[in-house]
Amino acid sequence: MSPIETLLGQMTLAEKLGQLSMAAEGAAVTGPASAADPTEDIRRGAIGGMLNLYGAERVRQRQQLAVEQSRLGIPLLIGLDVLHGHRTLFPVPLAEACLFDPQAWEMTAREAAREAARDGVALTFAPMLDVSRDPRWGRGVEGPGEDPLVAMRFARAKVRGFQGSDPAAADSLGAVAKHFCGYGAVTAGREYASVDICERTLLEVHLPAFAAAVQTGAVAVMPAFIDLAGMPMTAHAALLRGRLRGRLGFDGVIISDYNSIAELVQHGVAADLGEAAALALRAGVDIDMVAGAYRQGLPTALERGVVDMESIDAAVRRVLRLKEALGLFADPYRHCRPAEEAAALTRRRQLARQVAARAIVMLTNRADTLPLAPTTGRLAVLGPLADAAAQMRGPWWSAAIESDCVSVLAGLRAALPHAQLLHARGVPIEGADPAGVAAALEVCTQVDAIVLCLGEAALMSGEAASRARLDLPGEQRGFAEAVLERAGALDKPVIVVLFAGRPLVVPWLTERADAVLAAWFLGSEAGNAVADVLLGHTSPSGRTAVTWARDAGQVPIHYAQRPGGRPADPNNHYSSGYIDVPVQPLFAFGHGLGYGRFRLSDLRVSPAVVRPTDAIEARVTLVNDGARTARETVFLFTHDRLASVARPTLELKDWASIELRPGERATLELRVPAEELRFLGVDLEPVFEPGEVEILVGPCADRTQLLSACVRLAVA
Repeated sequence: MSPIETLLGQMTLAEKLGQLSMAAEGAAVTGPASAADPTEDIRRGAIGGMLNLYGAERVRQRQQLAVEQSRLGIPLLIGLDVLHGHRTLFPVPLAEACLFDPQAWEMTAREAAREAARDGVALTFAPMLDVSRDPRWGRGVEGPGEDPLVAMRFARAKVRGFQGSDPAAADSLGAVAKHFCGYGAVTAGREYASVDICERTLLEVHLPAFAAAVQTGAVAVMPAFIDLAGMPMTAHAALLRGRLRGRLGFDGVIISDYNSIAELVQHGVAADLGEAAALALRAGVDIDMVAGAYRQGLPTALERGVVDMESIDAAVRRVLRLKEALGLFADPYRHCRPAEEAAALTRRRQLARQVAARAIVMLTNRADTLPLAPTTGRLAVLGPLADAAAQMRGPWWSAAIESDCVSVLAGLRAALPHAQLLHARGVPIEGADPAGVAAALEVCTQVDAIVLCLGEAALMSGEAASRARLDLPGEQRGFAEAVLERAGALDKPVIVVLFAGRPLVVPWLTERADAVLAAWFLGSEAGNAVADVLLGHTSPSGRTAVTWARDAGQVPIHYAQRPGGRPADPNNHYSSGYIDVPVQPLFAFGHGLGYGRFRLSDLRVSPAVVRPTDAIEARVTLVNDGARTARETVFLFTHDRLASVARPTLELKDWASIELRPGERATLELRVPAEELRFLGVDLEPVFEPGEVEILVGPCADRTQLLSACVRLAVA
């Protein structure tokens, strides 16, 4: 008999339910459930895991209670939301997605794991893999954007990075892929609201990233809060048992989201905690986070005969195997280690700075306003986010502290030690306080250029941060317009640095400012990264992983739409469009400018006839006609013109990047296995249909900028 089976045979029902229960340390952060002192529960074996707990000494103390003072000595599972760093923060995931660089995604996760693991953490509730096409939803900031292929590659990279080559290693974290599945499609972008999408959209758009995470070895999965067409995901047996465990072959642990088992009562599918616990357990949920539903409800469910001990044992067995896989039985204190050497911290900060600079998307740059001249003598740094180090952390900052983050003002001061930098806040991020506007406008008269830092507060995105209005909050628009008017009269350039956890609807700003950078929330090195881009030390190379709407009435919005029977046509009134705004977005998926100027030509695609075992190879010539070295990202899309099921007008199949010096020419190759041209047919099973497929290559999902060729699919 294995050690786990021996241990399982020794456990009382209360101890088994303890292994299925995770409690919170300290204040509750993502829901109404309160967090009580867990000390006695740990000693009694009534708690098997803790979240919101970190720090080597604090974790050691809790672990000692479980290992040395409980009857069976089973170690605790310590989990934390380490989404984009721990003490050192990298850009928020939506910003990181703009790198389109799986190697960088993996590197930042690896560094986050090293830092958090040393702080006692064994499990991270990440990566967040929800595809989001509605910027009203605040949690889009935590994920990889709007495209399923990007989400799949993001999933693989993050799982590899967090778990390393061995999840049991002292510098690894177990990865929890969340939120299974479809959370990003909540009604009207409203947090926790119902989702009602067709099965095809669920399988084609929202499921692939989770399949990729499972295939890469993620040790756990977290179901979403939401219900899907009336069935709460926490109780969705068809998806959790049938699809996730059955078709995808996932044999790891399923962890509920915060209090979500108890919330099955609020959903209206369970009359009490006993029914809620039974529904979740039967659906396949192993660990109850915070709700206490398993400890309180499963004994009642057993008495009623709606669950059996075999199901409870199966869940406990999976939890114990997870603890074994993470090395906790071998050494419960493996994640409680002394502080790192300074050199390791320095390397991590350097990586954070490099990745943050690369995550910035230059949306506009009229008349080559950027980069600023290194001889800039007087610079205005204005706006509520100019000197806001705490906001640079974004909505999930784990253990990072404000004093470790670099503001834009601090970054520019460090980069321009001999320049005169004048700062004025102007207005707050939210609320109405025009007292500082006059001082800011006066500063404009004293400088050579103006850097205007605008956007959202960090907590205006993330969980429970849906926004119906997607413009700048507070009085920022009026302030920005006043600055733009004063600067225009003085012939002074205005560079806007836009911080947000979503694409904002600001066409008026991008049309009037001389340059606009989407800086998202860049983490610990935000200010230095912004300075690197503004001064040309780094050429902007970020490409937006989400479509930017020109009006809130366009959302939800994404590039991969089906044509419909009456595609949008500005010359045809009876076509799919709007009568008051263009149908085109403000900025397409993949848009982003740099300090080079790239020209694409000579698209060559082979073979002309593609069979299921072939691979399509597309080669395109790039020339940098600009005056600076820069990096370009090239995307390969396909369009199946005639199929048994109408296909999107563009589907992303690959991308690649290349850096070229001024005047340099190169050939970039993209490769797509023919297998990836399969799609879900009428019966929602994969098919490879013969016919013509368009291959489109270019810098973004704007068809007017894409080169195209055609291949023919053949089944024999």
